[in-house]
Amino acid sequence: MTEDYLAIHTGLHMSDSTFKMLGGFIHSELGIKMPGSKKQMVASRLRKRLISLKMKTYTEYCDYLFSPGGIEKELPEFINQITTNKTDFFREPGHFTYLENQALPALIKGLPPGRPRLVKIWCTACSKGHEPYTMAMVVSEFAAQNARLALKFSILGTDISPQVLAAFRKAVYPHDEVLSVPLGLRKKYLLKSRNRKDDMVRIIPRLREMVSIKRLNLMDRQFDIKPDMDIVFCRNVMIYFDKKTQDELLVKLCDKIRPGGYLFMGHSEVIQSQNYPLIPVAPTIYMKKKAID
Repeated sequence: MTEDYLAIHTGLHMSDSTFKMLGGFIHSELGIKMPGSKKQMVASRLRKRLISLKMKTYTEYCDYLFSPGGIEKELPEFINQITTNKTDFFREPGHFTYLENQALPALIKGLPPGRPRLVKIWCTACSKGHEPYTMAMVVSEFAAQNARLALKFSILGTDISPQVLAAFRKAVYPHDEVLSVPLGLRKKYLLKSRNRKDDMVRIIPRLREMVSIKRLNLMDRQFDIKPDMDIVFCRNVMIYFDKKTQDELLVKLCDKIRPGGYLFMGHSEVIQSQNYPLIPVAPTIYMKKKAID
């Protein structure tokens, strides 16, 4: 259905002043830029909420959203509708190849056999968990291939939306969403539903135990995360932010990466590394400068 069709048949139209109010709120709270060209997108995504709440206008919805009770009850729903939660297992697979063949070996280089080494990874804006669980598969394979080093991995997945984090926590996915996972890894790390009619799979317990889940807004002034991350994935997030917001976020991310650690960006996100303590090592992959550099 087109936007015009939905607007005509639901009787719901968003005024420019209402969009300006919502756009300003989205930008200040979520960091997402909202030019006028996004008006129909915002109207379409919020239309479901108006219908669900039996509201007749976007003005009525705004009055509710910005009321004390509305901010508490409706804000999670609002965030879930506005934010983009598109993701896949092994999305941009070249990054995981680099991770396994270059980044991880560099991080453990010179480590004596038998000495425990905890590698800490943070997946920002992780949505329903596809990226952290992909990471868990990759590092599990790497750990098995380097068993003599007694490697351990800690993976943190964060997102702003409580609803997607709930799905992340369940770790249950439709079968067609895991087709991008190599067959050998599917057999090893995914469990089929006992109900043959239920075309769903679940991540095995061992992988789920590797991953911790936390709600976090990338627009927060400070992150409650220790500055000792070996690897940070922040992919396909900054494309929605304006330049100022991008710069502020990059500073905060760099602060959480230990020297010699890595930052992975999305395929269309290019940063000027000279503005930050980062060295480009591959397309959209950066290493934080070591103290001696």
